[in-house]
Amino acid sequence: MCICPHSCAGLKREDAEKMVYSATKRRRYITFCVSVIVCLFIFSRSLTQRLMFGECACHQCVMDLRHDTWFRQRFSPHTQPLLTKKNSVLSKALYLWWQKLQFKSKVNYTMVAEMLFAIFPNEEDYSDAGPGRCRTCAVVGNSGNLKKSRYGPLIDAHDLVIRINKGPTAGFEQDVGSKTTHRIIYPESAVDMDNSTHLVLIPFKTLDLQWLISVFTSKHIDRTYTPVKPAIKANREKVMILHPGFLKYVQERWLQKHGRYPSTGFITLIFALHICDQVSVFGFGADESGNWHHYFEENKHNRNAGNHGGSYEYRITLTLHEKKGIRLYKGW
Repeated sequence: MCICPHSCAGLKREDAEKMVYSATKRRRYITFCVSVIVCLFIFSRSLTQRLMFGECACHQCVMDLRHDTWFRQRFSPHTQPLLTKKNSVLSKALYLWWQKLQFKSKVNYTMVAEMLFAIFPNEEDYSDAGPGRCRTCAVVGNSGNLKKSRYGPLIDAHDLVIRINKGPTAGFEQDVGSKTTHRIIYPESAVDMDNSTHLVLIPFKTLDLQWLISVFTSKHIDRTYTPVKPAIKANREKVMILHPGFLKYVQERWLQKHGRYPSTGFITLIFALHICDQVSVFGFGADESGNWHHYFEENKHNRNAGNHGGSYEYRITLTLHEKKGIRLYKGW
């Protein structure tokens, strides 16, 4: 019992002030902890996105689109473009899908894959993405809209110049350039290439892998569904093979299953998105008059037919250009 009322009142006020101070301190501490947790969450999310999608040192990068919903629905940072010994085992679903693209084969795919990586490099190239890299790439298609474009010097200024199928440079240097670091082919479109060029095979069937082995060994395969070159000039140490799963990814995520399978040009474009920081696209689409033809040929027609969803592919290409994921040069 308190003898002095004034003293008791003083003690009660002091206790109350201590309680208020303690409560305030606790609130501040809780607020601080919550703020730290939120900041760590935001940072970890941002770090995860950077690790998944990457950053680059260019003033404008492909992966600047990583926050765009449309792009994120299509681009998968986990997709491996190249076939290697490590990822060569195919799921049953993927194998069956792949076998239906052109025609089924009774050949043992596992044995073919083992032979492949006994002959060709099996490391995953271009996995050095990071904030200090700025790899510029020119994807050069074969459209007639390249004629009189004078894009040659601009194309050659890129770090990588990826050409498609038989597109020649000799005699067309002013419009298409002379530099080639990669050439995307399949057996039916194969051409000779110099020792500095990467041969990048798109395997639409198991026979395509067998053809590649044959080209550098026995040279006995001279026909698929049509006559093909049994041998070509190319550097064995620079051979690269696109993964069948990458073709499925392009067809299903990017093209929403339009067409039977994607065109070589569109596969090349998506391949470039995965290995490059800046992508410039030349020689895609029709010419100024709406004709579809190759810059090295004279025949023209006013539609893009075949197994591919050409119009849909071009719309996707235009959307990427509009969103600044690529830069599309139309030639007119």
